Amino acid sequence: MTVTSLRLVAHGHTVALRRARFGGPDDGLDAGGLGAVRAQADGDPSRRGHLGVHDTCLSSPAAAARQTAETFGLVPTIETALADCDYGEWSGRSLEEVAGTHPQALREWLAAPDSAPHGGESVTAVRDRVGGWLDEQRGAGRRIIAVAHPLVIRVAVVHALGLPMATYRHLDVEPLAVVRLTSPGTRWQLRLGAQLPA
Repeated sequence: MTVTSLRLVAHGHTVALRRARFGGPDDGLDAGGLGAVRAQADGDPSRRGHLGVHDTCLSSPAAAARQTAETFGLVPTIETALADCDYGEWSGRSLEEVAGTHPQALREWLAAPDSAPHGGESVTAVRDRVGGWLDEQRGAGRRIIAVAHPLVIRVAVVHALGLPMATYRHLDVEPLAVVRLTSPGTRWQLRLGAQLPA
């Protein structure tokens, strides 16, 4: 049996994450985010040991994801399917700002995962994009590290486990969290409680 192992790693903190802003592809790690990645990476001479052995490293095209991978000493290949949600005209704005100017649109977006009042992608569209990519990896038999965004990881888990779309709101993914999925080729399993190597 050929098993695919996928470690989804959330990128470090950005200014947008700290300030509850809708991010954009040019957002890099902030000073604290870069420091946190360095602190984890410095704990292992290879700067990637706690992420495990891998055959390939993939990264969202966003600056924060690429920086996170590179600071761990990884050499990522850009995977556009792992890109964050396109927030359209809301990119760079805070929830408070959007609530002040477009309260109904924000309520609609929060209530319905398939809505995209900002002119970008809906969360359902992100799930479909990420889910299609996940389905392609399922039988690959590779050990993959993929650095992506919290939302991307949340919808990946929803898709992998066949959960109702609305459950993505109940999943929290912290910066630098590692979510491990494994697949013997027919389905994905979420692996919890794996210990990091010493």
